[in-house]
Amino acid sequence: MTEITSNDSETSTTTQQQSDSTKGPESIYTVTLLKLIKEAQQQHGLRHGDYQRYRTYCSSRLHRLRKVLHFPQGDRKGFKKREVTLDNLKDEKFIYLPLIQAERAWAYAMQLKQESNTEPRKKFHLVARLRKAVSHTIHLEYICQSPLCDARTKLEAQAYSAWMQGTLFFELQEWKQASEKLVLSQTIYEKLASALNEDEQILYKQRVEELNPNLRYCAYNIGDSSAQQDLLNMRSKGGKSELDALIAQTREKQAASLLEVTWRGRTVPVRLEKIRVFLLAYQGLDASLGKANDCDAKLSAYETILLDCKEAIQSLKEDLAAVAKTKIDVQTSQVGSQQYLLSYLTFLRATLTIDRNLVMVDVFQKNFAAYQSGESKKVAKPQEGVKLYEAMVQLSGELQQLQGMENDKKFQNDLELLTKVFKAFRCYYMALTCQGNRQWAEALALYQRAETYINQSEGKKLGDSEFTKYSRVGQDLAHLRSLVNSGKCAAHAQNILGVEDINAAMSGLSVRSKKSLCFRLDEFVEDVSLTSATPNVIKLPPSMAPVPCKPLFFDLALNHISFPSLAENMENKKSTGAGITGFVKGLWGWGGKK
Repeated sequence: MTEITSNDSETSTTTQQQSDSTKGPESIYTVTLLKLIKEAQQQHGLRHGDYQRYRTYCSSRLHRLRKVLHFPQGDRKGFKKREVTLDNLKDEKFIYLPLIQAERAWAYAMQLKQESNTEPRKKFHLVARLRKAVSHTIHLEYICQSPLCDARTKLEAQAYSAWMQGTLFFELQEWKQASEKLVLSQTIYEKLASALNEDEQILYKQRVEELNPNLRYCAYNIGDSSAQQDLLNMRSKGGKSELDALIAQTREKQAASLLEVTWRGRTVPVRLEKIRVFLLAYQGLDASLGKANDCDAKLSAYETILLDCKEAIQSLKEDLAAVAKTKIDVQTSQVGSQQYLLSYLTFLRATLTIDRNLVMVDVFQKNFAAYQSGESKKVAKPQEGVKLYEAMVQLSGELQQLQGMENDKKFQNDLELLTKVFKAFRCYYMALTCQGNRQWAEALALYQRAETYINQSEGKKLGDSEFTKYSRVGQDLAHLRSLVNSGKCAAHAQNILGVEDINAAMSGLSVRSKKSLCFRLDEFVEDVSLTSATPNVIKLPPSMAPVPCKPLFFDLALNHISFPSLAENMENKKSTGAGITGFVKGLWGWGGKK
């Protein structure tokens, strides 16, 4: 879609130019070369490092430009080369022709540079394409010196030409000439940036920063010893792959002098190039960490050196495996030199990882404290601390099993002490995790285990010179003990109370009461309403309350009681009285005997 739009715009511009006969060679052209190049590169492949796609785009763009400008190179009969000159510079788009040609040759050279990693012969073709690009940029600079171009276009052409020539000299390893051209290009871009507004300055400042690594590498090869450290600082800030390649080349030159290494009183030879390069990088690690401004910069430095260390260990293992296939194992009491070197590299990898984790622990503790106090909304869970200290415990265990270190008592004792310290912190954060899950019994047990580790390691010092840098971790045990004691008391109390949510239970308790005074005469409760205009003495009308109803009694025992017999009494009554009829007759005097 971009190419079609460009074609339409070029066609419309040409049509407008043909229709407007008043606009001729007297017009002043302003061509922002750097902006045009960067936009085309970002839209057509270089955002992903696809130089072949960008080269294809440049070829298509050249074909469209020549067609629009009616400036073909020959006809159907044959090819006839046509160069842009000052005489036929009738449109600013003629300036695009040498520019796009230079970009096409440069893109092809960068494509060949990527392929030369596996095919070294392509470096010769690479240099040839760069020479072609330089010839096009020199021609572009010559055209832009025309009075038809303004000052900005002339300066941009000079800077672009100087940059391309510097790139060619850099590939040819002609450091002095490359440095002169790159400095010239950088100076022009800096001057242009100072003369433009803020929006346009960004692109030129980025170009100035892109030139710094190559300039420092040229300075190093010329003889500036401080340039290597500058390259390392640039990588810690930017982290670009080009810088990594330059630094690797620098270290490879220095590695030729590093032939052996001494560790714990034993000197072993260093044969592999990757190991030499890593050891040189390890020597400069302290300087890089000293210049790091924050924890992120330190972590970046550790990650970079750990990658180099892993590559060195892998290369040594492959070398040892290849040697093992060709040689017969010989039983000796002493570990072989290369196996001892592998132990040393493994030791460095483990200690560097522990150092990195300690930096991550510092960051975690700050975030965790801020989250608990409410100063930060960023969630920090104790599980993060558990993972970090768990990794350090495992690394300490790996160091204890290093081949050749089994009989070194001082080494083993210090590692055992470090392991207990790390386990104490791990148990503490595990206890916090259990408290968060309301597992009070488990939390209490973990606090007690952490206290046991603290008692076993507090007051002891690391005697081995390899581990004295971890003395600060042991000094934090006093603070850890206070945290463990407070956490243990809280977990114990919660375990005894048996309350699932202690915060919710405590929130329901209050010193103030809403009862009226008549219902709490025997209690003292702070009630401000008693001294106000509406004291809470009694509630009128009183609220409805349930009352007990009259009870119902059921004689359930009657069926189970045997009463005495009254048969004799009933017979006596029948014999003495005739009943009610006799009573009536006797009352009125009739019915009796005469």
